[in-house]
Amino acid sequence: MGTFQLWWEAQKELIFSFTGLSPTTFFTGLAILFALFYVVSGLFGSSSSDRHHQTRHIQAEVPPLRPPVQLGEITEEELKAYDGNDHDKPLLMAIKGQIYDVSQSRMFYGPGGPYALFAGKDASRALAKMSFEDKDLTGDISGLGPFELDALQDWEYKFMEKYVKVGTIKKEVPVTESTGEPSETTPRDVDAVNPTAAAVKSDETPSNTLEKNGKRKKCC
Repeated sequence: MGTFQLWWEAQKELIFSFTGLSPTTFFTGLAILFALFYVVSGLFGSSSSDRHHQTRHIQAEVPPLRPPVQLGEITEEELKAYDGNDHDKPLLMAIKGQIYDVSQSRMFYGPGGPYALFAGKDASRALAKMSFEDKDLTGDISGLGPFELDALQDWEYKFMEKYVKVGTIKKEVPVTESTGEPSETTPRDVDAVNPTAAAVKSDETPSNTLEKNGKRKKCC
């Protein structure tokens, strides 16, 4: 018997003694395990590569943040243009009349975000009440309770710490229209202004004047 045959017989005995399997069954199972390992490693490897590719693709789509631009004092109507729909403009939001650049949190305040309806507005009342109703999307905080005012103060502190203030909301003063026409003055208005003249005038009634002259006129 050759050397190889002796070695092979010894290996078969070892395989059977340790596994209880015939050499054919043992090597078949071993081949199946290697095949499964190759398939599984290939799947996980491609998944990781795909995720890395997707991450790079998303990063390429998101433009870098621009430095905040100070706007100064603007009206609430002008603030609406910064609601995130125009990517050439920063994403702004106001609290208690103070405007902040929230562009870095576009996923929250930008279009499609959970707080998108607050963008481009002074949403002080809505934040204080944690309300998403249109009637509360205003900077008017009159009538709020102490707990709501405390909640609003917390929001303001968070914005002051995280975002850059870029302006304030201009308070619009209502203009009263004037016709420019002189008002008509009635005799009663004159008497109210000058009561002395009104008293003198009342003394000089036709009846008093006739009595002073010693004449009476019979009424027909």
